Amino acid sequence: MYLSGKMAAWLLSSWLLCCIANSILADLFTSVADLQGLLDTERAIPGLLSRYIVEEEQRLERIRELAQQYRQRNAESIETGIKDITNPINAFLMIKRKIFDWRKLEKEMGVNTADTFIKKIAEANYGVRYPTEEDLTGAAIGLLRLQDTYRLDTHDLAEGRIYKEQGNYTFSARDCFEIARAAYNEQDYYHTIMWMQEARRKAEKEDVPTADIEDIVEYLSFSLYKQGNLKHALQLTEELHKINPQHPRAKGNIKWYEDLLAEEGVRKTEFRKNLPAIVNRRPESVLGNKERTIYEALCRGEVPVSDKELSKLYCYYKRDRPFLVYAPIKVEIKRFNPLAVLFKNVLTEEEMDVIKELAGPKLARATVHDSATGKLVTATYRISKSAWLKGWEHEVVDRVNRRLDMMTNLEMETAEELQIANYGIGGHYDPHFDHARKEEGKSFESLGTGNRIATALLYMSQPLHGGGTVFTEAKSTIQPTNGDALFWYNLHKMGDGDARTRHAACPVLVGIKWVSNKWIHERGNEFRRKCGLKFSDTERYVGDIGIGPEPRDAPNLSPDLSKDIFETI
Repeated sequence: MYLSGKMAAWLLSSWLLCCIANSILADLFTSVADLQGLLDTERAIPGLLSRYIVEEEQRLERIRELAQQYRQRNAESIETGIKDITNPINAFLMIKRKIFDWRKLEKEMGVNTADTFIKKIAEANYGVRYPTEEDLTGAAIGLLRLQDTYRLDTHDLAEGRIYKEQGNYTFSARDCFEIARAAYNEQDYYHTIMWMQEARRKAEKEDVPTADIEDIVEYLSFSLYKQGNLKHALQLTEELHKINPQHPRAKGNIKWYEDLLAEEGVRKTEFRKNLPAIVNRRPESVLGNKERTIYEALCRGEVPVSDKELSKLYCYYKRDRPFLVYAPIKVEIKRFNPLAVLFKNVLTEEEMDVIKELAGPKLARATVHDSATGKLVTATYRISKSAWLKGWEHEVVDRVNRRLDMMTNLEMETAEELQIANYGIGGHYDPHFDHARKEEGKSFESLGTGNRIATALLYMSQPLHGGGTVFTEAKSTIQPTNGDALFWYNLHKMGDGDARTRHAACPVLVGIKWVSNKWIHERGNEFRRKCGLKFSDTERYVGDIGIGPEPRDAPNLSPDLSKDIFETI
């Protein structure tokens, strides 16, 4: 016995809403870790369909065929799954495909879904988690961010190429149209033009166009107008009217564009002649932003560092604590003024795996401090997911906290908990300060531990392309290296914020980016990092208290130590 189509569809929709409610936010695009969950849903679909087949006395043959298709897809996803989601093109297409997959399943299963069976599966927490339209839009905007930051060609992206590396998939005309429409909805006509042009080229080559030419031309003509290309907008609108003389807006828009040209002093006989080259500049809000320009250049590695400055940098063994005499920590000085160092090989693969596993279930959209209220809020300039881990939750977390004490010579008792972050499609964090400025007095008021004196950023993966940490004032770039930790002081020794520490996380182009943040506060460090008497007082190395030689001038015995000794801290 079958349920009516409407009743079955309603029951299935109710179940889907229940699943989505448990996920809090529809923001899969903000974390690659969440995208990995989509691979699990691939494996879940055959079992889900098989259960329906067993429970029903009669089963339509097309359901059996659908189950077989998913089984075949599972085999493919097992082989290429991780590669698919770490490539932003593939990840966008996966989200898009999953949305339409679910619609297809809803339609096919709606005629035979039983209320009791849906309830049984929902209570069993079957784990089906599907993306939403918001995820698709977020993935599209992420792609546009990557395109801008790394100066990627629209045609190459549409053909599945990133830096001449060919991916598994290419975009259809519809895919390009969806990206362009996402840009259009954000009033981003610069990207709308590029992607609508690509959508049109694709549609004209497809045997059966996947996108409607009328829609493409209409969006494109208006976007050209918004970018100051009136004659081109008029030409395309006339083409739209020719394609469909009954189009509800084409005829009126032709008259409108003609009137605008007349207002600009163009003679009527010149409306359709001497069409200039299309002008499509990025918005002035971006082009006129010097920090945005330097940020993107740093992400691309286009800001050179002088050989003279590089010659001053060196590596050494940190052995300024009794324990470190036996198990020194490798330190690479990356920059002076302000000091930034890289602690080498401070996390093992096993420790990183444990931290990621602990953080996975807790990942939620990353937040920032609202300077006015001091509360945590989400922001478009920070796209990632994060989780907080306390020392007592696992011995590895506690061990990392103790190791950070040894590395930085700073107090961990008053530091914030270890924050784990995972970046999604185009995941990034725009230029910002970790410390609170004078006008942001409420930022850390609730903690009662003062300002953030220093930051330790532990890299737990190494993206193939992108994902660097850049300092826009100091004009330096540090690329993530697996198992290492970047460290810098946020405050001058006299306590004021150091404007030179303004930094950003470049978007991840290809690969996975996991990091751990440890924000260390002033309270408890009064004697560990003594105040300076002058604004210019600064460290030359971590733990510099102004006496004794720099590590490069001190005896530096070669260590012959076991891994086990190091792992006790």
